[in-house]
Amino acid sequence: MKIPDESKTYTYKDWLVWEGRWELIHGKAYNMTPAPSSEHQFIVGELFFALRNFFKNIDCRVFVSPFDVFFSENGNYEHPDHVVQPDISVICDEKQITKKGCYGAPTLVVEVLSPSTALKDYNEKFAVYQQFGVKEYWIVDPVNKMIHVHGLSDGYFTKRTTYGEKDELKSFVFKDVMIDIRTIFKIDR
Repeated sequence: MKIPDESKTYTYKDWLVWEGRWELIHGKAYNMTPAPSSEHQFIVGELFFALRNFFKNIDCRVFVSPFDVFFSENGNYEHPDHVVQPDISVICDEKQITKKGCYGAPTLVVEVLSPSTALKDYNEKFAVYQQFGVKEYWIVDPVNKMIHVHGLSDGYFTKRTTYGEKDELKSFVFKDVMIDIRTIFKIDR
């Protein structure tokens, strides 16, 4: 086991022996520790509950991090190019689900921002999710109590709606998914 130098580039073979939780995006190592804040986990839990309740694991399966999603430029998942751990993944093609995680793009990905991951979620992950065809990407901003919903159209996240804490979120892909955002950000401290 070893810990990568975040200034160097790596491959999936390197990723396999790293100590701890890491993501690999365009050869760059991203540390997934320390654990997220209680507010982050509360929001992830509420969104997972809402999505899991909606899908009931019938047509789509809902997974919460830590859960590896593998992306491969050439379809070779024995040696993928990118490994990420979205906060929530909704996978509607059972053939993508393996013992290791998910091979290829989930239908919906949710990332809850934290100070240490915000730039990566807005930039590197946004680009990877778009490139590999994630149909819908939610970026949850706990500080501003907003959720940015991005929908894929013609290979790009061209559809975008931002919902505030008093709104009801509506999915682009799943027309019946509606979430009262007040419940998502309502954590008592």
